[in-house]
Amino acid sequence: MRLYLIALQFLTIIPLPFDTRCQKDDLGRSAACFPLAGLTIGALLAGFYWLFVPWVSGSLTAALLIAVLAAITGALHLDGLADVADGLAARGDRERFLVVMKDSHVGAVGAVAVALGLLLKWQALLAVPADMTWQALLLFPTLGRFASTLAMAGARHACSDGLGASFIQGMATRHLLISAAITITACLLLLPVKGAIALATVSLLALAVKTYFQNRLGGLTGDIIGCICELSEIAALIILAAGCQL
Repeated sequence: MRLYLIALQFLTIIPLPFDTRCQKDDLGRSAACFPLAGLTIGALLAGFYWLFVPWVSGSLTAALLIAVLAAITGALHLDGLADVADGLAARGDRERFLVVMKDSHVGAVGAVAVALGLLLKWQALLAVPADMTWQALLLFPTLGRFASTLAMAGARHACSDGLGASFIQGMATRHLLISAAITITACLLLLPVKGAIALATVSLLALAVKTYFQNRLGGLTGDIIGCICELSEIAALIILAAGCQL
């Protein structure tokens, strides 16, 4: 329970009625509960879905849910997506890339990346069949946060400081296994076929992005981990929408 609360405290802005103190290594250990935090986020989205759907159109409901997701997470992973996009656009060496990602300002490419990411989520969520919307709402945040856990497992960190390094250093194989068990169970219970396809897709995506940045930068940063989560959410929603004919 303690590690779940630490994960929830880090991944969302949900106020907790008490202070959850943690040591440095607890951040990495809490990655085991990232999918549980994703399920919690998904449950909140499902609740808002049932609140919105009787009153507003499907298109507006999907847009409102994407806005709620950004609000619940404090746009944490959107910031990572923007920073990584700006770093890629800088087209410099390793040091240049890291400097651009650390810059608090969002460049034009980063803004475009965020806009495209939100647009893709909105349209993909809108394309999910109504009879499986609540399952998709539970599942795609879970898959996104599992992808982050998978990327961190056994990774190197590009910077010795920062939250990314703390998570990577504190994480062990058992935390990945717990995270995977939770995610697989959620897929089997919610959408067995489509969930399995989405899980395979986000896993391959996370490993591909991880490999690319470990080769280019020598490791991962917190921004890259957040970007992987964001890209995996988008991919999961697209697969869940496109797989409705299966």
